[in-house]
Amino acid sequence: MRIALLTIAAMFAFAGNSLLCRVALKGTTIDPATFTTTRVISAAIVLWIILRVRGMSRPIAGNWASAFALFVYAAAFSFAYVSLAAGTGALLLFGAVQATMIGYGLARGEHLRALQWIGLACALAGLVGLVLPGLSAPPPLASLLMLCAGIAWGVYSLRGKRSNADPTATTAGNFIRAIPFAVAVSIVAAAHMSTDRIGLLFAMLSGAATSGLGYVIWYAALKELKAATAATVQLSVPLIAAIGGIVLLGEPLTARLAVSSAAILGGIALVVARRRNA
Repeated sequence: MRIALLTIAAMFAFAGNSLLCRVALKGTTIDPATFTTTRVISAAIVLWIILRVRGMSRPIAGNWASAFALFVYAAAFSFAYVSLAAGTGALLLFGAVQATMIGYGLARGEHLRALQWIGLACALAGLVGLVLPGLSAPPPLASLLMLCAGIAWGVYSLRGKRSNADPTATTAGNFIRAIPFAVAVSIVAAAHMSTDRIGLLFAMLSGAATSGLGYVIWYAALKELKAATAATVQLSVPLIAAIGGIVLLGEPLTARLAVSSAAILGGIALVVARRRNA
C-alpha cells in the first residue's frame, strides 16, 4: 500500500508540472523564461534542504552534462506550454521520452519481438498523427519544443541510470548546476520579462512540490518497482494531465488527441509489457 500510494503521488506530481506550467503561462503574466528560472531555483532549494535534513554534508552530486540536459528539458517545456494544451504537451513529452529511451536500447543492440515492433510503430504513428497539419493540430513550433524537451529528459534519464550516486543527491546537484543556464536564458529574454505574484507562486510550486518533492517521492517508490512496471505506470501521466486540463482549465478533448493518445500509450504499453515478460 505504501509503494502504491507513493507511486500514485509521484504520477500526480509529474502531471501537475504540466498543469501548473500551462495555467501559469495561460492565466498569468509570467513569461516562460522567468517560469523556468523560478522552477529550477525552487527545486534546487527544496532538494538541498531535504539532503541537509537527511544529514548529508556533501549534497552536490551529478554533473554538468546532465544538468544541461535537465535545463534544456525545463526551458523547452516552459516555452512549449505557452501555446500547447496540458494533455497534448504531456503526451508529446512522454512519447518523446520513451522513444528516446527505446531508441537508445535499440542502438545498444537490444532486440525487440514482433509485437514490440508493432507497438513501437503504433506509438510513432500516433506521434506523427498528433502533429500533422490540420484544424485541430497543435502549433508546430510548440510541438517541436515539447519533443525536444522529451528528448532532453530521455537523455537525462539515461545518464541517471548509469550513476551509482544517491538519486536525490544527484538530482539536487543537477538542479543547482542548471541554475546558471536558466538565469542566462532569463537575461537574454529580459526584454520580454513579465510576471506577477500568482505566476511566481505557480512556478515555485512546480519547482518545489511537483518537481523537487515529486522526484524524491518517485525515487522512494522506484526502489520497490521493477523497471517495466515503472515504465508502465508512467503511462498514466499524460492521461492525468489531459483530464486535469479538461476539468480544471476547460481545454477541449479533440478526436485527434483521443486517437493519438490511444496509439501512443497503447503502443508503448506493448513495448514495455513485452520487456517485462521477456
